[in-house]
Amino acid sequence: MSFAAVRHDWTREEVEALFRLPFNDLLFRAHGVHRSHFAPNRVQLSTLLSIKTGACPEDCAYCPQSVHYDAGLKREPLMEVEAVVAAARAAKANGATRFCMGAAWRSPKDRDLAKVEAMVREVKRLGMETCVTLGMLRPEQAERLAQAGLDYYNHNLDTSPEYYGKIITTRTYQDRLDTLAHVRAAGIKICCGGIVGMGESPADRAELLRQLAILDPHPESVPINQLVQVENTPLHGTEALDPIEFVRTIAVARILMPRSYVRLSAGRTAMSDELQALCFFAGANSIFYGDRLLTTENPQNAKDRALFARLGIAAEDGESAGAQALPQPPHGEGECRQALA
Repeated sequence: MSFAAVRHDWTREEVEALFRLPFNDLLFRAHGVHRSHFAPNRVQLSTLLSIKTGACPEDCAYCPQSVHYDAGLKREPLMEVEAVVAAARAAKANGATRFCMGAAWRSPKDRDLAKVEAMVREVKRLGMETCVTLGMLRPEQAERLAQAGLDYYNHNLDTSPEYYGKIITTRTYQDRLDTLAHVRAAGIKICCGGIVGMGESPADRAELLRQLAILDPHPESVPINQLVQVENTPLHGTEALDPIEFVRTIAVARILMPRSYVRLSAGRTAMSDELQALCFFAGANSIFYGDRLLTTENPQNAKDRALFARLGIAAEDGESAGAQALPQPPHGEGECRQALA
């Protein structure tokens, strides 16, 4: 079987065996899979905006937005449509092609959903892809977002089913799977990944990726977050994940889901340039771009542009993204990208 074959029948034993490969062998295999489906020196840029901050009733142990923890976060109501569109316009000028909007809800109220629909329509008019994360959705709510033209819905699995209860108790793993099914049924693409470094075992990391890889079809975007520890949340003080183990996670995600965008998400502020370079080689081909991710810091645009220039990486579709876009790939790579898709 080809290393780049798309499968939905991965076993626990197979995925754990990938994690145990010698590091160089794993990266070699992952990079080969990546090149068979994507241009190796292009990265998709997304920007994430918190459109409603804090006061979330969920008890996710990593999240400062939960009402269960006093993390010193200022609560903010749902933003006005005009302010969101202004932020999207600025993100596009800085090179982003996808604009993601996150609201700290267990699930949206219908009156709030109408406002989010307006945000989606207006951001799409800018020529950007749209993504929202609003918590759990009912089937009719997913249909409304689809009618508004939403491209992606983000709803992470977070961790393995076995470790999940130690991180969240206010919603079940099946609740998350049900929302993903509603989104798929409405014809919206899925952005779904998880968080590593929460004290989980290597087996848990393997099972998280397997759960994503047995979804059919695979999530179109797979964000891999490294825990950002926040004081007064239960996971503050958790032992940091070995950076090599983080790269392994990226590589295995690439092998399991060859056609998905694998995104470096939360935690990049603490990553060295060298670590990020290894992640790009291992198959990461998307980043969150901008100064903040919801409520946590993110590398500034200028720092990302400098790193990409050093690595010879270009922004995907950056030619229409404005004056601040990242450098373009060498002549001919656009044709290569089309041939590999």
